Amino acid sequence: MSEWFKVGKTTEFDPSIGRRVEVGEHRLAIFRIEDDFYAIGDRCSHAEASLAEGELFEFGVECPRHGSEFDVRTGVPGSLPATRPVVSYEVSVVDGDVMVSLVTEVEE
Repeated sequence: MSEWFKVGKTTEFDPSIGRRVEVGEHRLAIFRIEDDFYAIGDRCSHAEASLAEGELFEFGVECPRHGSEFDVRTGVPGSLPATRPVVSYEVSVVDGDVMVSLVTEVEE
């Protein structure tokens, strides 16, 4: 089952940098590209660095530690040394609020 959580107002997100937010046990990197919002896991799958602190290039964010690039839309790495994706989350904007869908329990 998924549940939606507010992570901020659209006006709080700078389009040129990522922003780290925590929702329960989830640490997310939120990115604003023009009027669209994307959320992926904030920890690089290779070296545990914060992806929210990485440099954003079009739809890719570069890990600040070793330079792996991740697609902010899917979490899939596009360059080495990372080979495993990070989780990506569904994002919606409702009345100026940025909402992220998180799985809160296992569906059977």
